[in-house]
Amino acid sequence: MTIHKINAKNKVLGRLAVEIANLLRGKNKPEFLPYKDNGDGVLLYNTDKVILTGKKSKQKIYYHHSGYPGGIKEITFEKAMKDDSRKVLRKAVYGMMPKNRLRNQIIKKLKLYKEKID
Repeated sequence: MTIHKINAKNKVLGRLAVEIANLLRGKNKPEFLPYKDNGDGVLLYNTDKVILTGKKSKQKIYYHHSGYPGGIKEITFEKAMKDDSRKVLRKAVYGMMPKNRLRNQIIKKLKLYKEKID
């Protein structure tokens, strides 16, 4: 397993998430099998500098529900990035993983940092 270092500065969120998801799953390798975890690790830095195209940075909203009546919560992309940009990127990559038992195992190979790592 190799570790890929990726700089997220001025990269579009969705395109970056696809690239990371493919590396984590190992889809770039000739021995790729969808039911095996033979992907590589990814070290992503400068997560604060990720961008969105158009007006999405003001319009994009993340929802979650507490499970109680009236318990829907919403947060805008800008607020989520101020709180913790690593959560935004992890959520984007997590959503692009296959919805099976391998997903939680594969996402553990993703390491996120707000600043440059040597």
